[in-house]
Amino acid sequence: MKKLVFPIMFIAIVVAFYEQTAADKNVYVTVIAMAVFMFGIMRLSAKTPSKNPQKEDENVD
Repeated sequence: MKKLVFPIMFIAIVVAFYEQTAADKNVYVTVIAMAVFMFGIMRLSAKTPSKNPQKEDENVD
């Protein structure tokens, strides 16, 4: 799945940057491209383990 997410994210960023340089800027295309990129970042970062896992049986009262 990771092999599929990277190209989709790259294409979304290229589309977003290309849309910013176009003469007629379409805000909707830029917003959709950024949303796809952020969704891809969330998918990739969800698999990253936490640096400081919290213990379930500690009471911090």
